[in-house]
Amino acid sequence: MEYPSKLIEDAVNEVSKLPGIGKKTALRLVLHLVKENENKTFTLTQALNSMREKIRFCSVCHNISDEEVCSICQSHRRDTSIVCVVEETQDVMAIENTSQFTGVYHVLGGVISPMNGVGPSDLKIDSLISRVANSKGVIKEIILALSPTMEGDTTAFYLNKRLKDFPVKVTSIARGVPMGGNLEYTDEITLGRSILGRTTFN
Repeated sequence: MEYPSKLIEDAVNEVSKLPGIGKKTALRLVLHLVKENENKTFTLTQALNSMREKIRFCSVCHNISDEEVCSICQSHRRDTSIVCVVEETQDVMAIENTSQFTGVYHVLGGVISPMNGVGPSDLKIDSLISRVANSKGVIKEIILALSPTMEGDTTAFYLNKRLKDFPVKVTSIARGVPMGGNLEYTDEITLGRSILGRTTFN
């Protein structure tokens, strides 16, 4: 593809590195920014720079947060006896949108995937175990809300094995979520029913 400017080409190359965005879409976005008022472009870049500089991860659940401890973990309205274990922040957002869950979360940061070089030590699994161990019996249930894929199931079985010595009930969301799907793309009604219809993990 021929570009009228090296600056445009460099911008397109960077934007096209974002997931789901090819060169043609990147070019449309870049040309749109060129046509827009400069202030809009500066506002966008300032927001992105601020995000990278100031974004934090909750020291308790590892969800994205503006503070040391996220708003969910700080809330007195949440049931801290139930911890919902998810892969990524997008899954927290998806479950929150159902308005069916009132417990708290633990974000693993992915799933075990030997093919991709991701092992248990690369995830926030040890901090989950420590969280349960240090809760002094406050945590009663762990919900494994992982995507129903081979990697998700592998992670679920590993977590169940690590948690078996603790006096907690380990459950998994009902399989209303389609096999091979991702939680963030599941509709809210199906996801909400899966949370309410969770079953004991075995």
